[in-house]
Amino acid sequence: MKIAFQGERGAYSENAIYTFFGEDVQVEPRKDLREVFESVTNQESEFGVVPIENSLEGSVNQTYDLFLTHNLKVRGEIIIRISHCLIANPGTTIESVKTVYSHSQALAQSRKFLENCKFNLIPTYDTAGSVKMLKEKALKNAAAIASEKAAKIYDMSILAREIEDNQTNYTRFFVISKEDSPKTGKDKTSIIFAASHTPGSLYSTLEEFAKRRLNLTKIESRPTKQKPWEYNFYLDFEGHRVEQKCKEVLEILEKTTTFLKILGSYPRANQTPI
Repeated sequence: MKIAFQGERGAYSENAIYTFFGEDVQVEPRKDLREVFESVTNQESEFGVVPIENSLEGSVNQTYDLFLTHNLKVRGEIIIRISHCLIANPGTTIESVKTVYSHSQALAQSRKFLENCKFNLIPTYDTAGSVKMLKEKALKNAAAIASEKAAKIYDMSILAREIEDNQTNYTRFFVISKEDSPKTGKDKTSIIFAASHTPGSLYSTLEEFAKRRLNLTKIESRPTKQKPWEYNFYLDFEGHRVEQKCKEVLEILEKTTTFLKILGSYPRANQTPI
């Protein structure tokens, strides 16, 4: 089984893959999120795993946008704890580090630690990719922020652990594929829709969920990128699209919204303890 993810070996997305599928899979690193979607679309990989939101930094907007341009479904949901390490080449001490490389979100999530140490910060495209770069260039006065697994994969030293500002740091991932998941009884459904530009249109749409006591777990707006100040809404709700109440509301939205795309139904991830 081939599963694509964005980043290098040791990325948090790879950790999410093993959490969901187990260790007996073939992981396929891709340079960016678009390549993950294209890998699954072109059947180079059976599944992809992509981040959708972080509990501290919010939504991953590019992932939402890619669902509009690719005909893929959400098959699963993964939530993992994000714990950052400061990683360097063997022999490097924390006192000798002048520059730290990592993804911009990892740098933001470790702001307090980094400010106290007064490092020069350089954003990169990937956490684990930063560790790989340090290894390949044999940089001695630099470090990277990434996972403990990245340090093990590249045989690097961990100078500090759990350097994130907030330990309630979780990332939610979607498993994407050609098909969504069968009903399990503990499911969620994700959709994209656009409401008409009339008074109360969004309220009327959301009211259909309230009438049927369908619990909304997330709603997010994103620009359509077609006309200024027009938005698509990304919505998650509890239930599977084949259940009667869910079918009813989706049939109504098909008639009353100007655009509707069902991203899929999938088993809810276990709630993460705070």
